[in-house]
Order: sequence, then C-alpha cells, then structure tokens
Amino acid sequence: MDKKLSIYVKKQKALIDRALNQYLPPGRSAYLARVMRYSVFAGGKRFRPILMLAVAQALGKPANFILPAACAIELFHTFTLIHDDLPCMDDDDFRRGKLTAHKKFGEAAAVLAGDALQALSYEILLKETNGVPAPALGSAILCMLEAAGSNGVVAGQMLDLQSENRQIDLKTLKLIHAQKTGALIGAAVKIAAVLCGAHLDRIRRLEKYAEHLGLAFQIADDLLDCTSSFAKMGKKPGSDRRRCKSTYVSLLGIEKARQLLKQEHKKALSAVAGLGNKNFWLKALADFVVVREE
Repeated sequence: MDKKLSIYVKKQKALIDRALNQYLPPGRSAYLARVMRYSVFAGGKRFRPILMLAVAQALGKPANFILPAACAIELFHTFTLIHDDLPCMDDDDFRRGKLTAHKKFGEAAAVLAGDALQALSYEILLKETNGVPAPALGSAILCMLEAAGSNGVVAGQMLDLQSENRQIDLKTLKLIHAQKTGALIGAAVKIAAVLCGAHLDRIRRLEKYAEHLGLAFQIADDLLDCTSSFAKMGKKPGSDRRRCKSTYVSLLGIEKARQLLKQEHKKALSAVAGLGNKNFWLKALADFVVVREE
C-alpha cells in the first residue's frame, strides 16, 4: 500500500472506529455487549465502510453524511463473519489473529451476538441517517435486505456449503462469491450512492465498479489462502483446501487466478473513469485489493 493511501485508510478507519464505539453501548446484557464489541473491535481493515466514504467523496458529500450507514454496513459485515466462522459453517478458530467469537465465548453467545449486530445495523440505518429523503432511505434499507437474504449472503453461504467436497465449475464459483462476498460490497457502494442522491447513471457505474471489485477481492482472498501466512492473514492459511472447497486457485491455478484478478481490477477502474477527478480514492481502493495479494 502506498504512503498516501495508507494515511487515508488510517484516518478513515479511526473515524469509523470512533463512530462504532458510540454505537456499541453496554446495553441491557453486559455479556452480550462484550461479545459484540470483541467481534467488532477484533481488528479488520474496515474496507466496506471506507469504500462508502470514498463513494460519498466522489459524489461531493462529506464523510459524516454517510458515516452512520457506513457503520451499519460494518456491523452487518461482522455479523456475517461471526456466523461464517461457526463450527456448523466454516469452523474457523481464528479471525484477524484472534480467537473467533464462538471459540472465546461459546457458540450460543456468538450466534446471539451476530443476531444483535444484524438488528443494530438496521436500527442505525433507520435512526441515524439524517437529511435523506424517505424514498432514498427506503431504497437503501431494501438494498441491504436484498444483500442479506436468499439472493445474497445467505444464499452464497448455502451454495458454498453445498459445494464442499464437490468439483464445481467457474460459473458456479462466481455465483457463490457474487452472493457471499460481492453482495455486501455491492450493497455498500449502492447504499452510499443512493443516500448521497446520485443520478441513475452514476449509480449504475458504481454498481459495475462494485461488481468487479467484489470479484477481485475474492480472488485475492483465494490467492492469500494459498500463498500467505498466519502472521499476515490473522487466520490459518489453507482452510479452503482442508475443507475441499473449490477456489479460483484450485480451478485456474495461481498464475491464471492472478491474471483474472488484474482483469477485474482493470474493469473496476474503467467503471468509475467517467466520474471525473473525484474518483481518486475509489481507484486507490481498487489498487489496494490487488496489493493485498502482492
């Protein structure tokens, strides 16, 4: 990551973390709040909320305008990670270099914390998004619901589980990750655009950007799972291979997977080329996805 992008990411992450801290009070159950806070502040790059702030900037809006929605997306993302790590799902012991929620607090507490984070994400969208017309807010909430449900993250996870110990083709693999990974990245970008009042043409450009960025993000993840280490990833590499999951690396090989990563990166950049000189950070974040693997 170049120095300029590193400074930008660090600054935006600090802004997001301060806001997340305010949105996660002790609540009525101190133990539940502890599990929620542990999971949210266990680390992470805050890629999706930072992406939303970059969309707002490209559309001429200040970061604070979109910050509550960005926090909502991050809380929702954390919910998906908690459930994804469960023994009945991917059965991961570590996430971001720390014990996963179910390993530290037990499965029941992890499930409930995930459920609470999901509910809190919608609550923040409804209560904290100010200065947005009701139709735009309704569209944003609908977008998040669609990304979550039977055509989004949940569907992707189900198909992912059904594909273990089976040979699947590239088309099926792309469908899994368009739902499991791409849906939430796409929702983050679209929600930011809708809340900022973007015209339809710009929303479509940003949706196309998110589509290619989401695929690039997953390919980079698959490459990291094969080539990285626990110290860099914060979890044990090779988990896909141990669970007999098809990946871009297993289907294409490392070199062809890297070529596809670069193609998707190029398409993401092309999609936002028409946004003018305010698209700098959107392009930089697309570059970051590629640098993750390198």
